[in-house]
Amino acid sequence: MHVPDGFLDAPTSVATAVVAAAGMGLALRGARRELDDRTAPMAGLVAAFVFAGQMINFPVGAGTSGHLLGGALAAVLVGPWTAVLSISVVLIVQALLMADGGITALGTNVTLLGIVAVAVAWVVFRALLAVLPRRLGSVAPAAAGAAFVSVPAAAAVFAGLFAMGGTAPVETSAVLTAMVSWHVVIGLGEALITGLVVGAVVAARPDLVYGARSVLAERPLVIRDAQERAS
Repeated sequence: MHVPDGFLDAPTSVATAVVAAAGMGLALRGARRELDDRTAPMAGLVAAFVFAGQMINFPVGAGTSGHLLGGALAAVLVGPWTAVLSISVVLIVQALLMADGGITALGTNVTLLGIVAVAVAWVVFRALLAVLPRRLGSVAPAAAGAAFVSVPAAAAVFAGLFAMGGTAPVETSAVLTAMVSWHVVIGLGEALITGLVVGAVVAARPDLVYGARSVLAERPLVIRDAQERAS
């Protein structure tokens, strides 16, 4: 999914850079409401996990490549605004230090992976959580469903950008078919990983999962007396 230099023309790259800068600016403000003594350390762990996952690339045809995105995982664990910042930092480090994704295409990559994937994942997660039974066991399946949808959604947006400003000698239909079809498969793998990771954290420490807070808030408060605690 990392877009290289020169794959999109200058106007398209500049436009996505503006979108990325605006999105990161909004995320900086929104993250103030999400970050606390629980989510701040988790954000670092999520960024490291996403960094490792995104470094595994494989070709999917038509001059493009695919890998795990991590948008749903980050959004559910630390919140959507913090997720945008975490993934954006990962993409900046990859572009500057690892030559993974072009410098001139950094705005495009942040827009696709850090904004589109996270936004789609969070909307789908909240929608699924609203229709599933209101219990902690629903958080992981909702996260998995969000991950599955977000991956091909980001791929489809990339195909749209290529249709507007692609410079490679490849048919737009070929790019769309290759990206979306393969990223549906990638989405299945991302859904599995996201569901397992979120489920494990929810089972151990549900208070650390940002996406589970609304469910936890609805649980009845149980106060045990001293005699019951002693027994």
